[in-house]
Amino acid sequence: MELTETLTSVYLTGLEERYGAHNYHPLPVVLSRGEGVYLWDVEGKRYYDFLSAYSAVNQGHCHPRIINSLIDQAKTLTLTSRAFYNDSLGPYEKYITEFFGYDKMLPMNTGAEGVETALKLCRKWAYSVKGIAESKAKIIVCEGNFHGRTITVISASTDPDAREGFGPYTPGFVVIPYNNIPALAKALEDPDVAGFLVEPIQGEAGVFVPDEGYLSKAYQLCHSKNVLFIADEVQTGLARTGRMLACDHEDIRPDMVILGKALSGGVYPISTVLADDEIMLTIKPGQHGSTFGGNPLAAKIAVTSLQVLKDENLMENAEKMGRIFRAEMKKIQSDMIELVRGKGLLNAIVIKPKNGKEAWDVCLKMAENGVLAKPTHQHIIRFAPPLVISEDQILDAVKRIREAILYFGK
Repeated sequence: MELTETLTSVYLTGLEERYGAHNYHPLPVVLSRGEGVYLWDVEGKRYYDFLSAYSAVNQGHCHPRIINSLIDQAKTLTLTSRAFYNDSLGPYEKYITEFFGYDKMLPMNTGAEGVETALKLCRKWAYSVKGIAESKAKIIVCEGNFHGRTITVISASTDPDAREGFGPYTPGFVVIPYNNIPALAKALEDPDVAGFLVEPIQGEAGVFVPDEGYLSKAYQLCHSKNVLFIADEVQTGLARTGRMLACDHEDIRPDMVILGKALSGGVYPISTVLADDEIMLTIKPGQHGSTFGGNPLAAKIAVTSLQVLKDENLMENAEKMGRIFRAEMKKIQSDMIELVRGKGLLNAIVIKPKNGKEAWDVCLKMAENGVLAKPTHQHIIRFAPPLVISEDQILDAVKRIREAILYFGK
């Protein structure tokens, strides 16, 4: 059988249905190529990518500089493990810590691993620095959070889909409402609280942007109680919201920052945690690590990915294009759109069902029109194109989105 005769959308989706775990519900589009803001399916149709692999492809698909770094290093040395030094990790550590202004970094692979690393660092700091009794440390999290899907991380989740059927859960989390300073202040009265883990904008919850001043007030409260402010910037960081970190909108410097996704430009799993010595040096050799974390390939890719963000002014472009996108989306006259919200190029619309049609149906129609996005929580559509997008491309994509929405009536 010739491969060219079988690589159709129907054939390939059938393979995943037959041989893959059913832990995702993708749109019925089979993609085979990407460049910049565009994706192509196996039949050759071109789409605007308005998901960016959940903000992992901020620099655009297959960015030539990032791909060249990957190729050059892959031909030289890919993995040694941390049993030995390598000639790429030290320069990467120096580059990223100076880039963000922290003493140290701890390299991992996936965003969820980054979160797990931050949780371990927070607990270790609680016992060795703050003086909380062993196994008594608590970490405050917010309702509606999404920090990954490992057992410990879902133990902090309020999403039934993430939690149900996976207990028993890891103890030590205190859940409070998001965007609620009084609730945080009350929770911080507990002397056993060691940290506050928060998304500056809740992405998976539907791009829930907190009130202006929420993050800075939360930061001040945490510091008044000697509690670590831990920012999960895996999705919101790296220029996505119009600032290098979303926390920069309120001029705060978290005690720990978790980065991932676009740290590789979408070509390799790379994550890291940034912190100062008082926190980072509490973990000793043998207490945490990863076979692939800090490998030479990841180190070279990450440095190039960060440099691309800076050299191409993608932070500034995200700010400008995001304002244009929201302004244009607010012009759409449809009672299906309840709300348009976001910062930079992390945006969403809240969909009101109409004639039995919901966010999923709108996304299917958008795909027909050449724009790919995905619903979250059944009634919200998230829009996060690569940060290299131009104004003409934004306006063309909005036109296609408008047509998809108005297809279901005004």
